[in-house]
Amino acid sequence: MASEHALKLGVAAGAAGLMALSVAADILSPIPEPRRIVLCALLAIAPASLLWQCLRRLSPRMPHMEMPSPDAAPSRELADAMLALEARLEHSPIALFRIENASGVGAVAALNASARRLTAPGRAIAPQSLHQLLAAQATGQRQLISFDTERGAERALVAISALTMQGSAQRLAALMPVESELEAEALNAWRELVQVLTHEIMNSLTPVASLSRTACSLLEEASEQLPQDIHADLNTALDAIARRAASLVDFVSSYRSLSTVPQAQPQRVLLEELFERLKALLQPQWENRLTFSVEPASMEVMIDPGQLEQALINLLKNAAEAGTEAQVSARLSRGGRLRIEVSDNGPGVPEALAAHIFTPFFSTKKQGRGIGLAMVRHLVHGNGGTVRYARPVGAGARFILTF
Repeated sequence: MASEHALKLGVAAGAAGLMALSVAADILSPIPEPRRIVLCALLAIAPASLLWQCLRRLSPRMPHMEMPSPDAAPSRELADAMLALEARLEHSPIALFRIENASGVGAVAALNASARRLTAPGRAIAPQSLHQLLAAQATGQRQLISFDTERGAERALVAISALTMQGSAQRLAALMPVESELEAEALNAWRELVQVLTHEIMNSLTPVASLSRTACSLLEEASEQLPQDIHADLNTALDAIARRAASLVDFVSSYRSLSTVPQAQPQRVLLEELFERLKALLQPQWENRLTFSVEPASMEVMIDPGQLEQALINLLKNAAEAGTEAQVSARLSRGGRLRIEVSDNGPGVPEALAAHIFTPFFSTKKQGRGIGLAMVRHLVHGNGGTVRYARPVGAGARFILTF
């Protein structure tokens, strides 16, 4: 405000100076015309300059408007599009890797979060082996590859594309883990197969069992009309048929349960309480050789408690037959997923058989039916989880359930 007041006084002073000069021009009239004009002009310079400077500083300043460049809007849109594309690639469920050279083995680097998670501790056991496997794939083809993880062997679909970036030939590897999807399809196929087989076998066995019982009754009624030796032979044969038919009915009924697993009814479950129930149920058999642990103790999960209990009972039944001690532990893994580990100190599973232990009808036991682990996989998958046989750190077997 003080500065503005001073400027106004300056304007007044300049205007007064010019007015005084006009009066002085009349006083200087005796001086010849040319000299008087020059003298007045010289005297007017100071007040006119003062008046101009003050008026210029008092005038409102107009904001400086810059005309936008024609390329500004497209550049901003391009930058936004690049950021959006980068975000989509970063969070893509497909793992992307860059292979430096266009042919042969080159340096491999992860390009997004999925690729980094795949090679982080807890997933691939040997990231360098996975990198070499990717670099060795042919360009322009899709292949199903398998690599070892801490949860067991995992399969993935890989596609390799060639491209040139800033004059440098590179390859882009897109890796999509499909183990869970393949397992789900295999489970559906086995379920349908078992359902058809058990249906057809039961249709044939039921009349055989019924007719054998009827024949035994008729034989008893006609016992007086047949010789003793013939009656004994017929009775033995019919009894054997009846017994084998009943045994096969029981055998097939156990497999029918694979195709009739009820729909999971998830509810909030406190794992520590579920483990306490299992411990009370199984402790007489294990005699303090079975331990449970949950970290943290307050961990809860949305799951069907009955089906999870049955899956763990099947795993612990195998452990009881194979080893002398077993452990069940639960904790959160990377990504906040629940990880339940069941391990024992038995002989473990031979490497050549590890890929088949979850297959229905497959068993390493002489009297085994091959249904225990197959049922575990059905129950776990029905609750949105996966089960793997993992290589044990020492001796024994180790199964990992992830939800």
